[in-house]
Amino acid sequence: MFAAVAQCLNFRQAAEQLHMTQPPLSRAVRQLEARLGVKLFERDTQHVALTPAAAELLPRALRILSLLDEAEQALQARQPAMRLRLGMTSSMESDLYRAFTDGIPAALGGGPGALETVFDSSPRLVARLRARRLDAAIIALPTKTFDLPVQPLGKQPTLVALSSRHPLAKRRSLSLADLQDQPVYWFERARQPAFFDHSHAVFRKHGFAPRFLLEPHDHHVLLSDVAAGKGMALLPASFAAISRAGVAYRKLKEGDELAAGLGLIVADGHPAEALLRRLAAETLG
Repeated sequence: MFAAVAQCLNFRQAAEQLHMTQPPLSRAVRQLEARLGVKLFERDTQHVALTPAAAELLPRALRILSLLDEAEQALQARQPAMRLRLGMTSSMESDLYRAFTDGIPAALGGGPGALETVFDSSPRLVARLRARRLDAAIIALPTKTFDLPVQPLGKQPTLVALSSRHPLAKRRSLSLADLQDQPVYWFERARQPAFFDHSHAVFRKHGFAPRFLLEPHDHHVLLSDVAAGKGMALLPASFAAISRAGVAYRKLKEGDELAAGLGLIVADGHPAEALLRRLAAETLG
């Protein structure tokens, strides 16, 4: 604390640098002065200046801090960087996770190799984590997680992807009723049973029963088919970030009812659990 004030010559700025308020910083400096039996700072309402005693103490204090930094770096270098096996639901566009995954390697104290990522359906990610073949996973909700506690994150409303040449693309938003007579791509129940059942309950509520087409697993193939006019697709809003020639994205009136949630599950007792929960809340919450 002394070094921060001595370098800033401003108690407010030093407190901000130390992520604390000014009163406890002032008390700490007074306690240090009492312990050393010397005055360290001359200050009034306008200025803060070092006393001769403080000028003599500062270089020694900085050397001590430098030695502490060196010792900390040496200890960290002796410890192997933590590796994390992270699963992410393939039902969301991969760019959605970028801010979350970008921050993990450095937070774990390693390079890019500290993070191993796997994309799969949410039920399969849950099974892998329960078998200890993953350390953590971002899953779509609702998904059955058995005994694994889930940290709910953000939600992705559903939108409509359709050919930009289709007459309905002229509208700014659409409803399920507008799509009733259109072929609509949809996933098989085995990929996401809980969300499939939730969605079909919403479909029944609105009397929505179009001709469903089997959705390709590869999203790029799906969007290619949509661009060709073979059918429309109901997708999480994160897919609007994919700019694809011939594909238009439109808001769906019932999109919030069909929203897919995101959740974080972490293996019990994993040392990076607190870190992952904080990063997930900051970037996906």
